[in-house]
Amino acid sequence: MTDLLPFVSVETSDQPDAAVIWLHGLGSDGHDFESLVPALSLSPNAAIRFVFPHAPRRPVTVNGGMAMRAWYDIYEMTLDRKVDMANIDESCQQIEQLIQVQLDQGIPANRIVLAGFSQGGVIAYQVALRTQHILAGVMALSTYLVAGEQIPSAKDCVNGHTPFLIHHGTQDPVVMPTLAVKAKDMLSEKGFLVEYKTYPIPHSVCPEQVDDISQWLNTVLA
Repeated sequence: MTDLLPFVSVETSDQPDAAVIWLHGLGSDGHDFESLVPALSLSPNAAIRFVFPHAPRRPVTVNGGMAMRAWYDIYEMTLDRKVDMANIDESCQQIEQLIQVQLDQGIPANRIVLAGFSQGGVIAYQVALRTQHILAGVMALSTYLVAGEQIPSAKDCVNGHTPFLIHHGTQDPVVMPTLAVKAKDMLSEKGFLVEYKTYPIPHSVCPEQVDDISQWLNTVLA
């Protein structure tokens, strides 16, 4: 078993009954989206624990082998993205451990949202499609799907009825918008419940998007 990832935790109540596990992008850390929590217009009754894990440090090939926080190594920044699947498998196991921590603390899987930005979104997708836990929702921000040929059909996946929220910037030069469309189309064709929206922004998050995320979280964790 791998070591439990360190993480930042923000709770909106003394007795949280739901959790959002939110994964950062390449080279960032768990503090990246921590400040977003107060900006979310959450329901006054929301009792949510936000968990922001720190990815391990590892050399990243496309960045000249520089070590940084990364969920996996990227070999080539091509449209198809050549990535280290062994790293992805390891990161998925580490997120499963964090899900188990929430379960052990009394939060059921169907009250847990998996969210991720960029690289973090890749892992959120993979965990949701592989896990045996039925989740409350999956939020994929400025990200893409890997190993598309291995996507199960919705009827063969425990999260076949779980809502997937896909957001992407139309001016994103890091993860091309076509990759978000590809993920949306692949999941939709497999029968998954997908909500898709774009924003006129680069590889980032904007205020309008934060409002939409708030509304979505209030819905799936109502």
